[in-house]
This record gives sequence, structure tokens and C-alpha cells, in this order.
Amino acid sequence: RTGPGGGTRSWHRGSAGLRSPAGMLLVAAGLLLAVAAGGRGSPAGEQESPPGSRFVCTSLPLDAAGAGCPLPPVPMQGGALPPEEELKATVLQLRETVLQQKETIGSQREAIRELTGKLSRCEGADGKAGAWKNEVGKGKDTMGDLPRDPAQVIEQLSRTMQTLKDRLESLEHQLRANVSYAALPSELREMLQRRLGDLERQLLSKVAELEDEKSLLHNETSAHRQKTETALNALLERVSELEKGNSAFKSPDEFKVSLPLRTNYLYGKIKKTLPELYAFTVCLWLRSSASPGIGTPFSYAVPGQANEIVLIEWGNNPIELLINDKVAQLPLFISDGKWHHICITWTTRDGMWEAFQDGEKLGTGENLAPWHPIKPGGVLILGQEQDTVGGRFDATQAFVGELSQFNIWDRVLKAEDIMNIANCSINMPGNIIPWVDNNVDVFGGATKWPVETCEERLLDL
Repeated sequence: RTGPGGGTRSWHRGSAGLRSPAGMLLVAAGLLLAVAAGGRGSPAGEQESPPGSRFVCTSLPLDAAGAGCPLPPVPMQGGALPPEEELKATVLQLRETVLQQKETIGSQREAIRELTGKLSRCEGADGKAGAWKNEVGKGKDTMGDLPRDPAQVIEQLSRTMQTLKDRLESLEHQLRANVSYAALPSELREMLQRRLGDLERQLLSKVAELEDEKSLLHNETSAHRQKTETALNALLERVSELEKGNSAFKSPDEFKVSLPLRTNYLYGKIKKTLPELYAFTVCLWLRSSASPGIGTPFSYAVPGQANEIVLIEWGNNPIELLINDKVAQLPLFISDGKWHHICITWTTRDGMWEAFQDGEKLGTGENLAPWHPIKPGGVLILGQEQDTVGGRFDATQAFVGELSQFNIWDRVLKAEDIMNIANCSINMPGNIIPWVDNNVDVFGGATKWPVETCEERLLDL
């Protein structure tokens, strides 16, 4: 700084002078002494104080001032402020600097206090709050006794901030690594309890549903097992009846063949075969309500001709009689689910045929395979139409219903005989194929059952 005498003087303010009012007064006194001594002048070649030095003010006697502590003269410069004004400006500047330092230290102290409080709360959650408070209580109050060098203050504050940061990171790591249910916030615990309760209720509901399904499945399985056992028992009884022979029915002809499904494997087979025939009469009782068409009540196939004799109602076509694959449509209507007695006669002479239903003649015709004798040695099937001898059945042409009293004669029966058979006046078995139990076999699930009496069948008409 340039003095009033024109010389230069260097001075340095230590950090202690900025910390307290006492230091401020010492600096002001030193400046006053320097200004007062400036009037005495100073050597022109006086060197400036080395960097880093500071003033030391000591009380001296008045007579020793000149010899022991000579002060360089401060030359006056034109236009410079008076010493009093310059001193006032210096004091104001120092005061402003002190205030700024106080505000800085105060803000830093508040920040450290806030961080310390947060750290104490975090440590308190982990059981370490007491130790931290004791440590703080026993530690040195650095806020009240800061080092005098500002660089040291900044360095110490940096170390303190780094220490707090390290402790906070350690706490966060410990919380992440060792989190427990007891240390969780109450809101989180309640949420977890609600979720666990919901999951438990859902699990119990699912278990109840599974138990119900298990019980239902058990009931269904029991019912199915019972039905299966009943069917098996019925089959065993039927096998026993067949093994006993004709004792199953009161009379050898009092039975019926049941074909309940339209398949290609349910059928009955006549054990006896036909001789060569030049005329025949076929009569039988049947009951069916199948739609469309009752199917094939019987068919007779010989080598080289699968349609030697066939009675069939297929689809929406009327009932047809086939002889040697020639066709005649019969005016019969029997698909009402009631018992009906039907008879068909044929002779090779001019191919004459007649059709009877319930004892009444409904139709007659000729030129149905005239002069063709019926070939012997074939297979007679009940309920299926044969594409080859004894096989290659078609489910769409299968008979669905019940058959009984299937008889064949080697002649054309009289109309009155057919009427008497139909109204149960006489019992006249066929002389070529009689209806007896030991002459009929069933296959594929077709069954034999006792048939209603002839009078009961008449009441069904």
C-alpha cells in the first residue's frame, strides 16, 4: 500500500484477525500507528516486507520509539485521501469482510448440523444413535475453535463432509444388505401384511375349489363305475344264460334280437343256410323308429351275388325288396316305433311278389327277377346289408330296432295263413328257417331278450 510519504509498505492480515473483534482492534491500532509514523518519512530505498509476514504491535516507551522501532516515513501524494478517511474506509472494509466470514461460517455450521441430525436419525434406526451422540458430545467443538488459516478451515470442512458422506453410504449399504421385516416402515409392513392376507385367502379359495372338483370328480367316477359294473353284470348274466341253452326263455321262440345302434358291427346271424328255392315266404315281427330309414332288417348273400335277397329302407327311399339285385318298392310303413308284423312272398314264375303288413295285403307286383332260382349255400344276416358274403357292412344301411319271429318257408303262404299268424291265432314256424334260440347268434353288442307276448304286440299296433 502506498503511504503519504511516497514509500511503500507491505502488510498481511492473518486469519485470526478476521475471527474476533479483538483481532480487529489490534489490526486497526497497527494501522493507526503506521499512519501516524508516516509523517516522519522513511528511507527512499526501503524494501517491502517479505510475502507471508504480518505486523506485530508492541507497546514501547516514547523515548525508545525512534531508536528501537524506526518507522519509515509515509510520503503524501497529491490527491490522496486524508489519513482519517483512509482509516475509516479500511475499517469498513474489514467489518464487511468479517460479516461475510460470519455468514459463511454460519451457513456451513447449519449444513453440518443438518447433516449430523440426519446421520443421527439414520444411526438411531440401527441402534447406534446413542454412540453417535456420545461421540459428538466428547468430540471437539470445531465450530467454536476453527484454525486461524482459511485453507485449514476449508480442508477440515472437506474432511468432515467426506466423513459424513462415507458414513451415510455405509448406512445405506448396511440397510440394503441387512434389511429385516422389523426395520421396515410401518406403512410397508401393513402393505406386506395385506398382500400376505390376500394371497392366503386366494390360496384357501383355490384349495376349496380343488376340493369341490375332487369331490365332484369322485362322484362322477363312482356313478360311471357303478354303470360299468351294472353293464358288466348284465353281460355276465347273459353269458350264463347262453351257456345254459334254451332255459333262458320260456319257449325257444320267445326271444327278440336288439340292435340299438346304427353301426357296422352289431348284427345277428342265422346258423342255417337256404337251399335252392323257386319260391319263398318271409315273415317277421319288427319295431323301429330310426330316421331316415329303418335300415336293413335282413339280407341273404351268396358267392357272386351279395344282393340275392335283401329287405331295406335306406335314407328317404321307400322299403325295397331286392332279388338277384333286382328291385321292387313295397308300400309298407313301419318306422313309427311300434311292433308290426310283415310278410313277403315271391315266386320265380313271372317274378310275382306280395307285401303284407299286420296281416293285410298292401301291394303286389311281378317281373322281379323272373325265372331266377334262389341260390343255396349263402349267409343270412339280421340287421346289416352285405357287400360281400358275410361282411363289409355299411353303418348307414344298418337296422336300428328289435326283431323277432323271423321265419322262412319254401312256398308262398296263403293270405289267410298270414292273417292268422299276424293276429296270433296260430303259431306256424318256418319249414326252412324257424325262429329258435339255438339257431341265432348275435355279435358286436347285439343282444337277445325275452320278447313281449303276441297279444302284447297286437295291443301295440
